[in-house]
Amino acid sequence: IPAGAFVALRTDWSKRWPDNTAMHNRDASNIPHTPGWSLDALSYLYESCLITATGHETIDPDPGSLAQETNWICERYILERNHYQVELLTKLDQCPPTGAIIVCTFPKVSAFP
Repeated sequence: IPAGAFVALRTDWSKRWPDNTAMHNRDASNIPHTPGWSLDALSYLYESCLITATGHETIDPDPGSLAQETNWICERYILERNHYQVELLTKLDQCPPTGAIIVCTFPKVSAFP
């Protein structure tokens, strides 16, 4: 994995969209069960491979069943290190394993008079 790379976690979870119930996949205790990154994987990618950013198909980088329990440790790890992530990616099954071009824009925020 080259330094400066963007690394996406493909799980095909995006194929559940736009069904909100399927996207969150909550159990009887209202705990979501969604795939996500592990802290070990993120640590390796950012610290050893020196990547720039990560992306995933879910609404959060943390696995749903652990997010609240760990206080969103993966989310905090990424953001506390001044990196960014792209959430709710789709059609990763149509991207090549390497060599895709990522264009990431941000909305213009303006004050209302």
